[in-house]
Amino acid sequence: MWMFRFGAAALASALAFATPAAAQHSGVDYASIPTGAYSIIAEVQAKPGKEAALREATLPLVALVRSDPKNLVYFLQEDRERPGHFVFYEVFATKADFEAHNAMPYVKAWFSELPKLAEGNVVVHRMRVLVK
Repeated sequence: MWMFRFGAAALASALAFATPAAAQHSGVDYASIPTGAYSIIAEVQAKPGKEAALREATLPLVALVRSDPKNLVYFLQEDRERPGHFVFYEVFATKADFEAHNAMPYVKAWFSELPKLAEGNVVVHRMRVLVK
């Protein structure tokens, strides 16, 4: 119960200082993301000894995906405690925008490299943005 009391107070305090400029602090224009946007959390694990190769194959995707005008948010993350475990966070306005992203030649090329670099398939969680 204490967590809710203190959590609510901290949240109210933080909201009092929130400004439209603060909503863009990370370079992401949160106000432009529609409620209900199509969001993806995807995970892939490198095969043992292939961590660096999968990282090298994956890093160029960041600039390519972020340059797509239909992409709203794109982050590539690597687990600090499990090198070679990569997590993608992606937001597109619609499912159709995400599917168009997956049809891009650079995404198809990346997927074609996975059998030699990754253990199993990419695990994909299809989400929707509740609050922008």
